[in-house]
Amino acid sequence: MVLKDARPFGPATGLSCRECGTVYELGPIFACSECFGPLEVAYDFGEVRRQDIESGPTNIWRYRALLPVPADVASKPNLQPGWTKLVKADNLAAELGLRSLHVKDDSGNPTHSFKDRVVSIAVEAARTFGFHTLSCSSTGNLAGAVGAAAARAGLDSCVFIPANLEEAKITMAAVYGGRLVGIDGTYDEVNRFCSELIGDELGEKWGFVNVNLRPYYAEGSKTLAYEIAEQLGWRLPDQIVIPIASGSQLTKIDKGFRELIKLGLVEDKPYRVFGAQAEGCSPVSAAFKAGQDVVRPVKPDTIAKSLAIGNPADGPYVLDIARRTGGAVEDVDDREIVEAIRLLARTEGVFAETAGGVTVGVLHKLVRNGVLDPEAETVVLNTGDGLKTLDAVAAEARPTAVIRPSLEAFRTAFAN
Repeated sequence: MVLKDARPFGPATGLSCRECGTVYELGPIFACSECFGPLEVAYDFGEVRRQDIESGPTNIWRYRALLPVPADVASKPNLQPGWTKLVKADNLAAELGLRSLHVKDDSGNPTHSFKDRVVSIAVEAARTFGFHTLSCSSTGNLAGAVGAAAARAGLDSCVFIPANLEEAKITMAAVYGGRLVGIDGTYDEVNRFCSELIGDELGEKWGFVNVNLRPYYAEGSKTLAYEIAEQLGWRLPDQIVIPIASGSQLTKIDKGFRELIKLGLVEDKPYRVFGAQAEGCSPVSAAFKAGQDVVRPVKPDTIAKSLAIGNPADGPYVLDIARRTGGAVEDVDDREIVEAIRLLARTEGVFAETAGGVTVGVLHKLVRNGVLDPEAETVVLNTGDGLKTLDAVAAEARPTAVIRPSLEAFRTAFAN
């Protein structure tokens, strides 16, 4: 099915292959028929002014003129994610020896992760293409976001997850009333299964947000770039640390920055992009350190399950961006992840999930190793809520003391 009328997709003009440049009409397709490269949305933006953006709603739809969505998207039933806090993290900066640091805290989204951004774009594409069921393969956060967005939009949902996900994420994905299917296998195996389902009659009229709707879905991550720039007073940070799962978020934040520069909405200036992985699933980091262009798949083994994608589709593009911008890709082990979660909570009152522990842990490591400039304005991403990954810190985050309800008991407990 190919849609010839591009108006439901606002400024989007087609889909373009990231490898060979072949252009396709807008439709529910995700791979180039010429070279099998990934497709992404191409645009004709026209004039976009700061004042028009600033007068828009306080969610991602303030940037509708830069997204593949209709002009009236804000009036439709959706979760209206975005415009999350950019926390000026002076306490954490002082602890790490940084001059200027902000935390982009996306735990404030409707289902408490950045996935609400990407799913909201995919829902609009699903509506336009006439799909009745929203689906995905997920490491956890996406499952909840799809369930919630489908419920709000009046669509059915059926999402697929590795059966060993964190209990909090399983519960959150199931509570919205759609079908939740656990699969005995890794995320990469779940994703392969979903690709097979798309070609079967069982998956007819299904919109898989991160497969056949992926070109539209991925554009939602650009809104992180737009918000960061606007919240900084319409300027780009000097350097940014971004978690890597599939790698799509990092590539789209870079795309968002470049679009803002091209449109004249921010000053054209250098910025450095740093990718963050967990040591137990670090194929992009390994390739970067080895000076390689090929990302070799691995079997994940880490507490950061939301980043546990052993064969990241956008891995090679992440390498290109890190090298082009003078950044790097680094990883931290599970112990460092837990320490970073507690450090962010203790210094800034932000409780990050394990993915946020990865970004803050990598930030700390990059500063310690002299890779990241401590004098430059820095942004680090927290993409989800720590309440989703309580098991990671439960053993160490315990009551300071348990006492009888008396002043004497309190004095005794804290006498020293």
